[in-house]
Amino acid sequence: MSFAKRSSYHKDAADFTTTKDIAHIESHGSRQEREHALIRKIDLFLLPTIWLMYLLSYIDRTNIGNAKIAGMQDDLQLSSGQYSVALIVFFVSYVIFEVPSNLILSKSRPSIFLPTIMILWGTVTCCMAAVQSYRQLVALRFVLGVLEAGFAPGVLLILSSWYKREEQSKRFAVYISAAILSGAFGGLLAGAITKDLEGAHGIRGWRWLFIVEGAASVGWACVAHFLLLDFPLTSKHLSESERRLASERLLVNDGTCAGDEMRSGPFEALRRSLMDWKVWLFTAGYMVIVGSSTLSYFYPTLVKGLGYESNKAQYMTVPIYGVAFVCNALTGYFADKIPYKRGFIIASWLTLALCCSVATAIAINFTARYVLLVFMAAGLWSSNALSLSFASSSFAHLSREARAVSLAFINAMGNLAQIYGAYLFPSEDAPRYIMGFSVVSAMCALGIGVYGMLYKATRRGWLDR
Repeated sequence: MSFAKRSSYHKDAADFTTTKDIAHIESHGSRQEREHALIRKIDLFLLPTIWLMYLLSYIDRTNIGNAKIAGMQDDLQLSSGQYSVALIVFFVSYVIFEVPSNLILSKSRPSIFLPTIMILWGTVTCCMAAVQSYRQLVALRFVLGVLEAGFAPGVLLILSSWYKREEQSKRFAVYISAAILSGAFGGLLAGAITKDLEGAHGIRGWRWLFIVEGAASVGWACVAHFLLLDFPLTSKHLSESERRLASERLLVNDGTCAGDEMRSGPFEALRRSLMDWKVWLFTAGYMVIVGSSTLSYFYPTLVKGLGYESNKAQYMTVPIYGVAFVCNALTGYFADKIPYKRGFIIASWLTLALCCSVATAIAINFTARYVLLVFMAAGLWSSNALSLSFASSSFAHLSREARAVSLAFINAMGNLAQIYGAYLFPSEDAPRYIMGFSVVSAMCALGIGVYGMLYKATRRGWLDR
């Protein structure tokens, strides 16, 4: 073959290779663009809808405390013990019904199931305005727990079904931010309602609180039905090509949709979940975080104990939640860039919380204790969202039913901490609260060990087995 012919041959081959490469690059770029557009569409439908649903859910479960301050305890002649029972009975039914509710969701449509239970719990909240006795209050709180039990684990299942592992931390941070803002402004909103509507139409302000907030839940549930997405292969808000892309991108990333196709019965899902060592380790870690975070129920009391007057104490809790909100957002953003270090990040936040807890119990200066409380809250709230995304992404290979059971079990056991956490900061321990901060410190230390082990397991690839 002559030099001229060889040169012509190589030139043609080079041109051919270049054309193929360009086509591949253009195809890859086109897919990336379509995937980014799909993610934006998923975010637009899911995140605002879920965020407001969780905000209202959190308000409906905690407004009993604001109602108590506004006169409910006196009107119903509740003793301190009876009020505690009314608080705790919600979490009893909440914990019991989380796993069954998530199994139902895994075999149904989220756009129907979640708005339906929200309409029901909003209705029950409105009915609490009519209670005349302690028994009626306890009964309605129990039913409220049954109905709300399906929401939080349901959200965990939905987010794990739509997003890749490296996309979940930001979305869980958005989800948890609703609870943070509820803590910051929920009390102020409740105060405005009970004060401005006191005696309107002959109805006490605390009864109006249940009516207004329950009606808000019912109203938003009706809207949420038209906004919520179902699962990737069945959502009617997406075109056929978008559903296929949503399925394929997760299958390539971590096998999530493959797990959706590999269906299992409820008992098989329960067996697989409870025999998985990862479930128990994540459960222990989340129980530690939620148990320590019960501190948030006592922020007004703790801040008042630091030397602030009652009214000012309410406002001084807002910076605590404000810093937590910012730290939670930053943690979610950066954790998605280094998803394999989620365990390390959580352990680091818990280390900060541990140091602040010990220092708060020891410190005497009021200003120093307040600053420590701010950073402690930031560490606990940031750990909460990240621990959920960490667990969710670690169960991506499971069938939808097994994933539903695992996530619901972790969330349910974590919420057991709400029961014993209510007794950590009795008023007679003021202002040092040695017992409460000692227990929180011990739980943070345990959490550091748990998430340290999970970080090691991530580095060695054990969580993918």
